[in-house]
Amino acid sequence: MPAKPQTDPQHDWRRTAVIYQIYPRSFADSNGDGIGDLPGITAKLPYLRDLGVDAVWISPFYPSPQADAGYDVADYRDVDPLFGDLAAADELIARAHGLGLRIIVDLVPNHTSDEHAWFRRALDAGPGAAERDWYIFRDAD
Repeated sequence: MPAKPQTDPQHDWRRTAVIYQIYPRSFADSNGDGIGDLPGITAKLPYLRDLGVDAVWISPFYPSPQADAGYDVADYRDVDPLFGDLAAADELIARAHGLGLRIIVDLVPNHTSDEHAWFRRALDAGPGAAERDWYIFRDAD
């Protein structure tokens, strides 16, 4: 099946698109370690396209301590080694676009983990510091 043509920029594609959400950890495992990964998603893109999917929405795959299913992000600028690396993310996006698929990456800016650099800075700054305004701190009871 040929790649779908890009839609008219004036058309709000999201109103009519078929969007398929993927939780990377359980979708497709490319290396046999029992954990889904970005190359596994990439391998299944032609199948999703053939099903009539227009866009793939991928749940967080950023580095994370995985205390909240990956929504506790430690670094928004990288890929958790469980799922691959930045090159695997680039390949997934390029392959999807080559097939006429859009990629939506789940960005959760209000869900940093206690390992995120901003949280560490806010914690280290102590009460009254400007960095403390980045988070809501409460006194322990």
